[in-house]
Amino acid sequence: MSNLDAIFAPRSVAVVGASTTPGKVGHDIFVNILRGGYTGTLYPVNPSARSVASVRAYPSIADIPDPVDLGMIILPPPLALKAVQQAVECGVKGIVIVSAGFREVGPEGRQIEDQIVDVCSQAGVRVVGPNCLGVINPLPAIRLNASFSARMPAAGNISFISQSGALCTAVLDFAADREFGFSKFISIGNKADVDELDLLRYLHKDPDTEVIMLYLEELRRGPEFIATVKEITSGDFRPKPVLVIKSGRTSAGAQAAASHTGALAGTEGVYDAIFQQSGIIRVDTIDELFDFASAFAYKNESELGKLRRKVPSGNQVAIVTNAGGPGIVATDMTVSSGLELAKFSEETVEVLASHLPQTANLHNPVDVIGDAASDRYENALAAVIRDQNVDGALVILTPQSMTNVLGTAEAIVRIARRSNKPILCCFMGIIDVSAGVKYLQEHGVPVFRFPENAAKAFGALYKYSQWLNRQHLAQFKLTHAERKAAKLIESYLTQGKNYLGELEGLELLSCYGFKTLATGLAVDVDQAVELAKKIGFPVVMKIVSPQIIHKSDADGVRVGIETQDEVRQAFEHIIAAARAFNPEAEIKGVLVQQMAPGGVELIMGMNRYPVFGPLLMFGIGGVFVEVFQDVVFRLAPIGRNEARRMIRSIRGYRLLQEFRGRPRTDLPTLEKLMVSLSDMVSNHPEIAELDINPLLVHEEGQGATVADCRIILKPHEG
Repeated sequence: MSNLDAIFAPRSVAVVGASTTPGKVGHDIFVNILRGGYTGTLYPVNPSARSVASVRAYPSIADIPDPVDLGMIILPPPLALKAVQQAVECGVKGIVIVSAGFREVGPEGRQIEDQIVDVCSQAGVRVVGPNCLGVINPLPAIRLNASFSARMPAAGNISFISQSGALCTAVLDFAADREFGFSKFISIGNKADVDELDLLRYLHKDPDTEVIMLYLEELRRGPEFIATVKEITSGDFRPKPVLVIKSGRTSAGAQAAASHTGALAGTEGVYDAIFQQSGIIRVDTIDELFDFASAFAYKNESELGKLRRKVPSGNQVAIVTNAGGPGIVATDMTVSSGLELAKFSEETVEVLASHLPQTANLHNPVDVIGDAASDRYENALAAVIRDQNVDGALVILTPQSMTNVLGTAEAIVRIARRSNKPILCCFMGIIDVSAGVKYLQEHGVPVFRFPENAAKAFGALYKYSQWLNRQHLAQFKLTHAERKAAKLIESYLTQGKNYLGELEGLELLSCYGFKTLATGLAVDVDQAVELAKKIGFPVVMKIVSPQIIHKSDADGVRVGIETQDEVRQAFEHIIAAARAFNPEAEIKGVLVQQMAPGGVELIMGMNRYPVFGPLLMFGIGGVFVEVFQDVVFRLAPIGRNEARRMIRSIRGYRLLQEFRGRPRTDLPTLEKLMVSLSDMVSNHPEIAELDINPLLVHEEGQGATVADCRIILKPHEG
């Protein structure tokens, strides 16, 4: 028995703090286990009661004559600590602490919580909670409802992890209404010991779990979480989809930062990066969570008797409906979910024509007309699902007086057993379609009340299919001047330079393969002219001041300067404009820089977060970065494949391809630079924030040039 098996599948449970008073948590949890049909042995522990719910009570866990696998602790913190110490001495293998009053209330509670974890850690005992709802295993072999939810959910193949106990009870109620079954159901509370990552690892190996749902408030592990969950969602051993709903998506979590990356990212940027990199599918609502889970649990029995997960190999969908309106809704939602309507082959159209009336629509979406009997549905669905251009189907049924709902459901199941393509259903209504809905659910075919739900679920299936079947390119073999960069950073910090402008920043970036421009700092007009002559015209001139971060805002940039006279005029104008913009600003001088060749303006950046580490940013740059906010984030380190996905996921990716006579940009160089940036910020923890904006990417084969940058350094602690 593993240490988490003792929590989810214990042979015996002691409820320490079992109460004789109905309504108290200690009473209700004990009764929930008892009435839930728990298949093991149950012991109430209460020093002042002879029995609880007619079951003999024991004064302490030490008085129980037999071995105990799981200890449920429902006591205030000081008594809970003593009970845990005693339980560990008695050989209890797992502990769930339901009661509150620990870390969440202050230092004293946290100290007791830490003591409990230390005691259990030394004994190899895992702890769930404190401050949690408990754990539920509805499977017939266990039937454990060790929670203060009176509702024992149906058994199923979906597991649910939640940081919120209050949400758990609502989810259980919601699941009961939808006849939705679970394999494991757990509230983790304060996560003093067992956290979501421990549970994800456990459920990955659990043969009774096919889909994992997660309600998340915050993570305490970053890179380790990504590496582990990536293996769960797409590794060689039993890949399983993980669906997450996270609170706080709309909170203004962006940090006040000197970099665009810090200003645009916020904590939601971090979480989106984690979910993208690990293959987690994020949902927006509880409704969506259940809809998607139903689709992902679609692993029905084939004619060969084998169970298989139904995921589409592409995004070409066929719609079969007996009503035009819902078909149009499904079509709209299909397109907005990243799917396309499949174009049928001539043979498929001929087959449809032979089975359907003249008034039927033979092209996608297929309208079998309102008076369709089950055989018409069966013939139409069988024809489209066999088409090589079709990756899956949505079947929509609205109940008419002549509709055989159950017969249609039976036909759909017959076809589903013969096909390895997903078939999702929408039986609209409640009472009139209930028999068909029940039959589909019993045979593992996902069924939804509205066409938009079915289309969104199909879109999620396709997204997961893309993740499972993604290509893996060979990693770049890059050489960096890591030692030179480390010495530069050390010298800057020694000089007290925490803010690096272009001069120092370009020198640092060049150590990691970034192409930079000839640049010099002029403190007076004559020096500016000499620098321009040395660099060669045309040049760019920019204000240099630690207090003026966004140079364009201060009218501190001049481009395309062709002559010495223009250099003099530009110098005077830039200095005057800077002083007018911020009279208190320290003016270091004016940068004179080689004019970069033309290209698409992009931004690369990084902001370092506690726990998670460096968060990388890529997107459309220049002065429009804050207007369009067309950026994506990933946690470093990343390799070539993640860099490619990053670049291709921005809305403006089309600008980087061949477009209306404009040549394709140098995408391979962009990928290399993204990996180089990841390497740089991973190798040098002193880099706290960084912006390369703009990075000008040129046409294919011509590389990319850093036109401007800024870097914030902080001495590394540790």
